[in-house]
Amino acid sequence: MFIDTHAHLNFSAFREDADQVIRRSLDNDVWLINAGSQYSSSKRAVEIAERYKEGVYAAIGLHPIYAQDGFDVEKYKELAKSKKVVAVGEIGLDYKEEYVSFKEKQKEVFLKQLDLAKELNLPIIFHCRMAHQDLLKIINSELRGVIHCFTGTWEQAQKYLDMGFYLGFNGIIFKTALDEIIKKTPLGRILIETDCPFLTPPPKQGRNEPIYVKYVAEKIAKLKGLSHGEIVQITTKNARQLFDI
Repeated sequence: MFIDTHAHLNFSAFREDADQVIRRSLDNDVWLINAGSQYSSSKRAVEIAERYKEGVYAAIGLHPIYAQDGFDVEKYKELAKSKKVVAVGEIGLDYKEEYVSFKEKQKEVFLKQLDLAKELNLPIIFHCRMAHQDLLKIINSELRGVIHCFTGTWEQAQKYLDMGFYLGFNGIIFKTALDEIIKKTPLGRILIETDCPFLTPPPKQGRNEPIYVKYVAEKIAKLKGLSHGEIVQITTKNARQLFDI
């Protein structure tokens, strides 16, 4: 069984067929966590998860690119009452050119969400783009979580690993030079994800979906010199451990 630890079936790309995609995933032994990016998508992630007895979970949070919208902690606390909420995320920092002008607001909102995660005793799904230096200054080993879609350096990876965090890998590993980092990352700290509908892995094209997580697992297995089944077993165990599912 696979666990796609970062999906977005709560996004508009799946508005017409989210349940069909989920059913296809579950029929192929793929469980998933839908991550929120705003209150609306966080709420939808919870609503979707609650329609399924098992295999579908939710993470709630405000993505840094929406930091200027403000963070209403009470609304997110209400969502967190659902037993299907297994993480706070995706949250963090994004210093891409169009967002760097409000990075101080991003930090402010991020800190509030870290406090929420501590209060709820939930792990965190971190988003970090072009901001690892600042993220590493803010987070610490008292937190639990995964660095989603990791694309940093090995030096940065080591710092996250030393603090006990997991690294999440998805289809971007086919486009970015991450082979050596994957080889060096301990098996017990690797999670697999799709970030669907984005980052579709080859040989597929178009909209990504949870069942394509198998291609990520296959490449990691090859890099690690392990069988596909071994990587699936290990990453599933890691996901269950972090998200308590």
